[in-house]
Amino acid sequence: MSPRRDPVSRRDRPAKAPLSRAGVVAVAVRIMRDEGLEQVTMRRLAAELDTGPASLYVYIRNTAELHGALLDELLAELERPGTAKGSDGREQLIDLLCSCTELLFAYPSLARSVLVLRPSGPHYLRLIDTIVGLLLARGVPARQAAWGVDILLQQAIAMAAEQGSRSEASEAAGEERDLALAVAEARSETYPSITRVRDEILSGGYEERMRWTFATIVDGLHTDR
Repeated sequence: MSPRRDPVSRRDRPAKAPLSRAGVVAVAVRIMRDEGLEQVTMRRLAAELDTGPASLYVYIRNTAELHGALLDELLAELERPGTAKGSDGREQLIDLLCSCTELLFAYPSLARSVLVLRPSGPHYLRLIDTIVGLLLARGVPARQAAWGVDILLQQAIAMAAEQGSRSEASEAAGEERDLALAVAEARSETYPSITRVRDEILSGGYEERMRWTFATIVDGLHTDR
């Protein structure tokens, strides 16, 4: 007869940490950084937190809210610019928008998701407040500043989603070559406008184009329509 095993009291187990929204989001951020957004599911989070998936919905209503919370945590790392004396804040604003875009380059799946969301976390609101403040300081009318911040952030997120996704795709380099070849071989009688700007269509690096994009939008917001 095998020796009788002594029962293990449940009281000897370490107590589980209480659940909280911050705790759920912290685990989600860790998984996203280590394995990608695709692995951040309610089932996986529940397993990591030693609970059932249904328990998490008390703190996070759905996947959309979770993705918004992940974005907000990333934005906590974003350095807010100061305005140099004698500067109207234009370059600081462009720097901030570029930093926001580059921050999301590593998470194209998250960028694609939040494109259709309306984030409302504290770090996102602080980012909006900073951008609006820089626009107002440049003399941009209130309505243009209020509406323009939406355009600027949508552009930042869209560029991160596009560039990050293309960096992930192995066929991206081939597509770039195909486009360059098509532009180079375009005939003036068929594509007269393309041939007029042929040398410029694919010119400029991504960072140069990104700064130009933001500068064009920022400068255009001065017009009171």
